[in-house]
Amino acid sequence: MNSLAVLMKKEYSQVLNDFKVIWLPLVFIFLGTTQPIMTYYLPAILKTLGGAQGISIDPSMTEQTGGQVLAATLGSQFDQLGIMIIVIAMMGLIQSDKSSGMLAFILTRPVTVSSYIGGKLLSNYLLVSISVGIGYVASLLYIHFLFTGIELTLMITALFCYLLWILFCLSFTTMLSAVLNSQALIALIGIITLLICRMLVGLHPVLDVINPAGMSKHAMNLLITGSVGANFSINFFATILWVILTVMFTYHWIVKKKFQPK
Repeated sequence: MNSLAVLMKKEYSQVLNDFKVIWLPLVFIFLGTTQPIMTYYLPAILKTLGGAQGISIDPSMTEQTGGQVLAATLGSQFDQLGIMIIVIAMMGLIQSDKSSGMLAFILTRPVTVSSYIGGKLLSNYLLVSISVGIGYVASLLYIHFLFTGIELTLMITALFCYLLWILFCLSFTTMLSAVLNSQALIALIGIITLLICRMLVGLHPVLDVINPAGMSKHAMNLLITGSVGANFSINFFATILWVILTVMFTYHWIVKKKFQPK
């Protein structure tokens, strides 16, 4: 436990040095505020620019409920550019330690591989969760003034569902960071894989059950309809299982590559 706390402290120092604690929340604040502002003002902008060209404006765009707009924030902003930003921000979690020799040095100390991985995941997941949460709240503030209010229970439950999907994104990126030696390749594979997972949601019920991106869809359903989609419980435990599997693979990969002494 002491080594885990020390490693988490080291990670927080690195986060401060890289200014992630500043720019990552700012990115999600920008993403969170973009959707409600664009949804509310886009019809007026199009009408002004259309002029005599007769652009047709759907009046229902400004009549959306707050839950619909917040769900669109998750699906259109956080699940696209947001996921890309997370992967890029976290692609060097283990790769940078490998390339600098820091991983081998750390594991020569009285530190276990599980403590090393745990320190990486816990500290960075806390940072990403807070950043997503801040962007989520920023979106809510604009939605409250421009659209309708959202029930507090639904809002909080949807956020926790979405953060489970974010946990998988982080654990998967960490696994790639342990396996691959190129940050560009880590970012490319991570972004493509996670976006494909998100695109597959809704195509087939069986895929939705085992797809961790289904938690994002459940969060959106909760905000729009007030209830989660079908097979929520199975998808919930399947996502946790995926997280465990990626963490276990990362652990065994580091042990197999003998970064720590015998």
